[in-house]
Amino acid sequence: MIEDFKNIEYLKSGNERQKLAYAEIKKIQILEKLKEYNPILTGTIPIGIDLPESDLDIICYCTDHSSFSSFLQQEFSHKQGFKVYATTQNETVCTIAEFKSGSFLFEVFGQSIPTEKQNAYRHMIIENRILLERGAGFKEEIITLKSSGIKTEPAFAKLLGLTGNPYVELLKLDNKHSSQ
Repeated sequence: MIEDFKNIEYLKSGNERQKLAYAEIKKIQILEKLKEYNPILTGTIPIGIDLPESDLDIICYCTDHSSFSSFLQQEFSHKQGFKVYATTQNETVCTIAEFKSGSFLFEVFGQSIPTEKQNAYRHMIIENRILLERGAGFKEEIITLKSSGIKTEPAFAKLLGLTGNPYVELLKLDNKHSSQ
């Protein structure tokens, strides 16, 4: 069981893709470069339900999107396919940088919400808890649904029988259990 998703050392003893992710993250020193933004690796790779095309999502806490965007440009614009843009999700401004390094697509995502409170982190914690509770068969069903084109949160909602917006309904499960 992963005790602390904020420390990526767990990837070293994970599956092959997690080990490759760890090596690439260390090679480009992305977490060290983003340190002042409290970065956390989130998404499907940390919890082992990724597909071959899954990216490495790194969430960050940024209060000044302009300087965060400039920082991302300065640090990663030399990377293949680099782009940085702003968007709004759930009425919250986000700055996102995408680029490829090694065999991974990276997505660096900044919001003015502390990383532990961002939905990407909260979803991952809840999903990890459910995977641990439900076991290997459930995990395989999630991966099968994802392979058929269903996104992660809708796949969980389908198997759990949740109705409504899967992104919202999954967060409600956080209130029913203690989180990390």
